[in-house]
Amino acid sequence: MLSLRLTSFTHLFSPPSSAAIARRSSSILRRRNHLRQRPLVVSFSAQSAAAETQDRLNNAKNRVSERVITPRSQDFNAWYLDVIANAELADYGPVRGTMVIRPYGYAIWEAIQEYLNVKFKETGHSNMYFPQFIPYSFIEKEASHVEGFSPELALVTIGGGKELEEKLVVRPTSETIVNHMFTQWIHSYRDLPLLINQWANVTRWEMRTKPFVRTLEFLWQEGHTAHATPEEAENEVIQMIDIYTRFAYEQAAIPVITGRKSKVETFAGACKTYTIEAMMGDKKALQAGTSHNLGQNFARAFGTQFTDENGIREHVWQTSWAISTRFVGGIIMTHGDDAGLMLPPKIAPIQVVIVPIWKKDDEKAAVLNAASTVKDVLEKSGIKVKLDDSDQRTPGWKFNFWEMKGVPLRIEIGPRDVASGSVVISRRDIPGKQGKVFGISMEPSNLEAYVKDKLDEIQSSLLERAIAFRDSNIVDVSTYDDLKAAISQGKWARGPWSASDEDELKVKEETGATIRCFPFEQPQGIKTCFMTGDPAEEVAIFAKSY
Repeated sequence: MLSLRLTSFTHLFSPPSSAAIARRSSSILRRRNHLRQRPLVVSFSAQSAAAETQDRLNNAKNRVSERVITPRSQDFNAWYLDVIANAELADYGPVRGTMVIRPYGYAIWEAIQEYLNVKFKETGHSNMYFPQFIPYSFIEKEASHVEGFSPELALVTIGGGKELEEKLVVRPTSETIVNHMFTQWIHSYRDLPLLINQWANVTRWEMRTKPFVRTLEFLWQEGHTAHATPEEAENEVIQMIDIYTRFAYEQAAIPVITGRKSKVETFAGACKTYTIEAMMGDKKALQAGTSHNLGQNFARAFGTQFTDENGIREHVWQTSWAISTRFVGGIIMTHGDDAGLMLPPKIAPIQVVIVPIWKKDDEKAAVLNAASTVKDVLEKSGIKVKLDDSDQRTPGWKFNFWEMKGVPLRIEIGPRDVASGSVVISRRDIPGKQGKVFGISMEPSNLEAYVKDKLDEIQSSLLERAIAFRDSNIVDVSTYDDLKAAISQGKWARGPWSASDEDELKVKEETGATIRCFPFEQPQGIKTCFMTGDPAEEVAIFAKSY
């Protein structure tokens, strides 16, 4: 029997609450460091397929939908929850604040895992696993770490029906237990660098929850490395934040802004935190991934040392970095629309759905045979395909359903298409008539080339659309009043900043916005801090966030 004493826990990927900031601000200011049949070959006939146009449009108009989505413009949060429920991504767990990730939602997470796993291994990291239960004394060893986490941990106090001699922490993050083991594995410079990663769940007791974005338990990967020099550690954290950035742009089509966190927003126990910040459809910021330079803070706390080439004992230099299932929420909120989810092809569990259409029983066999052949052709070319050949639902209902689930391309095949040797293809990112093309040849090489080309177009289009949205909602400011006005309009504010941590906390208190990052890409020229009027070396981006 386990007895958990549960308090509340701040999410690593989100800023602390106002109460937590007030509680921590004085000590923060003191401290200051801290993702088969043979192919059917037939000729192209646009005229025959075009004759079916009106039937298709009428079918679309007469859809029967059992699923209702709140418009994004009316209530973004309600829209988000509706999409998650109706697209069958997740459901609420029996414990308040937990979620059950359903197969379709987990498949998106698997796509993130598949990409990142390859990148981690290419850069020399090995996967392993650490225990979920961590002695509370480990958390206490690093002062800023325990200060940042202990008020909000889940603790085990009883095991096997007996009071435990030492309470255990249900893993909120693994820096402490990793250091405990590193101390046993690292002895000399020959043992370095030590580069590991684990895919795991973590528990953080949130009071305000939102599926994928903020839950009591979530899935993530957490990388942990140890190095012989500070330069190696800094190169590591930059390398990993770059991998996250490339994943966001190239796979998820999310144009993140990459940069360094302020001291106030730096991970508890780290010297520097780097971040990727994404603008959601409601213009709030989502901290989508982080990479921390831990310096020697944890190494000193745990005595993690090595003997260098000169025989001198030194503390190792360490890093940690993570992306979580929160990224799934970011994909939903970046690309979705009033029809539901909209997935970039590279991370979509299903890239193409085939919907066969027939009215008479004697049409069914030929239509299904052609649909099956098209499915085989596309699957053999590496495309992820779903053939929806169920006969319990109308084609119109299926159109709605697969649009809701964000499938990038839909192929429709009816009797006339079979006769003409062609198909109808609809793009999820372009609704209505504009996104529907008739008369695409079923000839394997033509169909494969067309589908792959359209998937690439959709991937690029979603990224370009997200970049345009982001850039149109970032305002350059030169005064504090400018910042207040921008934040009140729901925008991101970008301006020169060299003010104090106290001033940063004042901005948070008065506007609800925080410094999301100091972007790596900085404008040239002389800068003057909009808060103090003093010279500034960098611009910072402020925004309200999740």
